[in-house]
Amino acid sequence: MVQPDCMDAALGSPPRPDDLAAWLAWAERLNPQPIEMGLDRVRAVHQALGLVPRVPVITVGGTNGKGSTCAMLSALLQSGGYRVGCYTSPHLLHPTERVRIDGVPVAEERLAAACARVESARGTLPLTPFEFGTLAALCVFDETPLDALVLEVGLGGRLDAVNVVDADVSVVTSIGIDHIEFLGNTRDAIGFEKAGIFRPGRPALCGDPHPPLGLLQQAQALGAPLWSQGAGYGWSACPCADGTPGWRFWRVDAGLPDACRVIEPLPLPALEGEIQLDNAATALMALDRLRDRLPLPDEALRAGLRRVQLAGRFQRLGTRPDIILDVAHNPHAAQRLAATLAGQPLAGRTLAVLAMLRDKDMRGVVQALAAQVQGWCIAPITERRGASIEELSAALQAGGAQGPVTACTDIAAALAAARADAGPEDRVIVCGSFVTVGTALQQLIAEAAVGTMAAAAGERRAADKAIFV
Repeated sequence: MVQPDCMDAALGSPPRPDDLAAWLAWAERLNPQPIEMGLDRVRAVHQALGLVPRVPVITVGGTNGKGSTCAMLSALLQSGGYRVGCYTSPHLLHPTERVRIDGVPVAEERLAAACARVESARGTLPLTPFEFGTLAALCVFDETPLDALVLEVGLGGRLDAVNVVDADVSVVTSIGIDHIEFLGNTRDAIGFEKAGIFRPGRPALCGDPHPPLGLLQQAQALGAPLWSQGAGYGWSACPCADGTPGWRFWRVDAGLPDACRVIEPLPLPALEGEIQLDNAATALMALDRLRDRLPLPDEALRAGLRRVQLAGRFQRLGTRPDIILDVAHNPHAAQRLAATLAGQPLAGRTLAVLAMLRDKDMRGVVQALAAQVQGWCIAPITERRGASIEELSAALQAGGAQGPVTACTDIAAALAAARADAGPEDRVIVCGSFVTVGTALQQLIAEAAVGTMAAAAGERRAADKAIFV
């Protein structure tokens, strides 16, 4: 590896304090390894910055469901009148999405100033881009009056930069096979790594109803009291008073005066899919563990479930045909996406726009979706880790994909091809990576803006004509 002092000499002068794009480029050059697991570097800079949370912290890890659970935690707390800082990754459209106060991305200038603060404490330590960005987010939160912090783990848990913060409640949403080059290739090994965010004597939650032995053993070794979905807490169907579908949350804790707690009825979360009930129950359990410090009335919980929003998680944009954006990028997430699609049958076809990173299990994703998809529009991702058309084509064949396959030059062209082919009774799903969904989302937002401007111009022309008639 390049020595830190040699690297810093080659970097030149740091950017201006208000230039976020320059700071992000600067962070990309600090370490020749884009991912280098370990806490030594980030812990040293964290201590130099003097970052000590003054509010309750909930850290959320897991293979899938992290972002949804963080969004629910934030929405629930905000509905109770609390001010919440939330750190998530990756982003879809803009880096400031990763750092939010009450659901609103921070201003570029604030995040750039936080980057300058990190740089002032870094010395010559070669932080990775994620480490640098995590510390910048923590600086923003340190300078903001808050009531609670929600932090999403980037990769794994035990050696992830977010784990430099001691959480008051730690959550592992699910355990699937992903990032095997860093975490291992079994659920036991991956569960062990993800459980590294647990803390002695502090509540630990597992949203997976079948926690692997590695997670259970790590929780025991750390001395973290563990509640798992389906054992210590869970949910069941319960219609709302008006007859609409709903659910009840329950939890059991023999150590409390109210050993059994039930909240019913609750509205379905605004995020679609039955899996979101698992995430919602886990979010409610995390807040139950903190209710002495962050009490929430039941009506605030109901309001939070109704208001939660998160782009790229079975997100609907457009109708006839429906366009659905979902960041599913591993077999575990693709299975959940397929289950949601199967639960919403339609008269027409489902067409998939697919682009992926080559280090993901492309065949496994295709296998999970194959029974629900009748046509494919595939595209390469041009960044270093992106899969080529040839690699995607091989994955489709190996994964048993059915229906015609259209190879396109890029994601925008693939989305255009799917929409051109789709009839009003069909639907188009865009999936495979955050890059895929982010590109499609940007295109659809731009189209909507153009449509809005055209409609406004038409109204102005009509008004002008009326004036002169």
